[in-house]
Amino acid sequence: MFLQALRREVSHPRTSVQLCLLGIVAGLCAASIIIVFRLSFEYIQIIVLGGVAQYSSVEPLQRFLLPVGAIVLVLLVAKLTGFKHYRLGIPFVIHRVKTRYGHIPLRTTINQFFGGIFSLAGGFVVGKEGPTVHLAAAGSHFLGQWCRLPFNSLRILTGCGIAAGIAAAFNTPFAAVIFVMEVVLRQYRVHIFVPVMLAAACGSVLTRLVFGNENELTFLTFSDFDSFLLLYLVFFGFCLGLLAALFNRQLMLVLRLTRKMNMIYRLLLAGAITGAVGFMFPQALGAEFAAMETVLSSNPSLQFLLMLFVLKFVLAIMAIGLGVPGGIIGAVMIIGMLAGVILLQPLYFLNINSDMSASFALLGLAGMLAAVLHAPMAALSSVMELSANSQVIMPAIIVIVAAYVTSKQLCNNCSIFVQQLDFQNLPYTTSSIRDVLQETGVMALMKDEFKHFVDAPKEALYQYLQNHPQDLVLQEKVFEIDRQYHFVSLDVSLQDGIFPLSIELMEGLSDQSTMAEVYETLHKQRHGAVYIYEELDYDAHVFQHGKPKVVGMITWNMLHGYLLRQQH
Repeated sequence: MFLQALRREVSHPRTSVQLCLLGIVAGLCAASIIIVFRLSFEYIQIIVLGGVAQYSSVEPLQRFLLPVGAIVLVLLVAKLTGFKHYRLGIPFVIHRVKTRYGHIPLRTTINQFFGGIFSLAGGFVVGKEGPTVHLAAAGSHFLGQWCRLPFNSLRILTGCGIAAGIAAAFNTPFAAVIFVMEVVLRQYRVHIFVPVMLAAACGSVLTRLVFGNENELTFLTFSDFDSFLLLYLVFFGFCLGLLAALFNRQLMLVLRLTRKMNMIYRLLLAGAITGAVGFMFPQALGAEFAAMETVLSSNPSLQFLLMLFVLKFVLAIMAIGLGVPGGIIGAVMIIGMLAGVILLQPLYFLNINSDMSASFALLGLAGMLAAVLHAPMAALSSVMELSANSQVIMPAIIVIVAAYVTSKQLCNNCSIFVQQLDFQNLPYTTSSIRDVLQETGVMALMKDEFKHFVDAPKEALYQYLQNHPQDLVLQEKVFEIDRQYHFVSLDVSLQDGIFPLSIELMEGLSDQSTMAEVYETLHKQRHGAVYIYEELDYDAHVFQHGKPKVVGMITWNMLHGYLLRQQH
């Protein structure tokens, strides 16, 4: 009874204590998975390198073998789980959220977990947020599916898990919430916003218990600067917008050029390229923020920064484009930080005495994130939270707007995730009607009080409806190996010679379905009804467990009235 009451409550698109509690549980579940994931690849680096991102501490040959060996392990896992289950990362999650209510196949999750660990430990220039989003979405959705919650709430739980996972990975709960709403769910609803916030808070609490209160970018402290430099930030953002468009186009070029190449050869090529560069230039390996702290604190020369920037740029494109299981955001953040420090150099000719490397690294990170992902709010919230300084807001807005507009309008660039989805032919859009109807489960609207007849004659049905014209009537017809359900209503057409009774065959929908499935079933004929059944008691194709347990009915008139309801 408790679970049934819970399912019925969360089928409504409204904020509730039950939905908030589910968000907290989903957040704890997802954050726990991400903490284990993070500890795993960091532990491997500590064993192999003597510390996280300590690539310079090992011999050149070992630096070459590290990414190559990681790819061998990635391929071994892919072989065991099946190569066809190798669609990973944020674009795949966006596709599943839009088309499958966030359901992530188990084998792709296994590939992402172990593949992500090996790739991040192996020194590839990829971020941890790609595996984080994938694993967190899978964990939270599994929890909801295990409880057989309605599909509309499963999508919310998936968003909760992703927010908690990102908060656990970066210790940035506010940025995690904005990322989920702007990039993954692509909608702002209060009843979604509240549980997602709670889940992100839970993820942040757990990661602080394990890794401490500080995030990985505390070394980037923002320093306020003179107002006359704000004009330079427009040019700064313009350059970042061009750089982001170049990054996206080169990445898509690699994807197109290697599309027909066998996946094994693509991954081995990525390992060989990364290993060869690491053999000669160890600082180019990885996308860890700890390594960037070491670089920026050593007062590097402009030539060193340019070399490091070019190598990180190329290695990120090659790794992501060739299919290494890692994220794009971490790599973009590193590239943006380096670009920010490089674009700072012309200001030193103006005899500026203060060191603004950390400030411009933060602004470069914000501009690149906004222009590459087309997520300006997520970029702004990230730098606000990472810097913990309100003085960053005004400069960050100038850089983000300049970079985003340059990338969008001047360069005709769109989100890298959208480009990847189009390239992979993965649908990620829905109609406005379906998008609205997906927010409501069938249990929120169905009528659970109806009259159930079995093989009753027409006269008896007609007599009942004349006496109870407001009632819903379901007629069950039993055959030797099958049974059918019909919606019975009075025929008001008043045609001569026609028995004044309408009997229409109904299709059944699971009680986990949303009103979007009801609309897809009924919108062509624009009349009739569907019956709702409890899935545990019903196999749609094999009746070996007995007849379905019908728990409700929804008519076209009920759906039409719901669509025309007034809202504020």
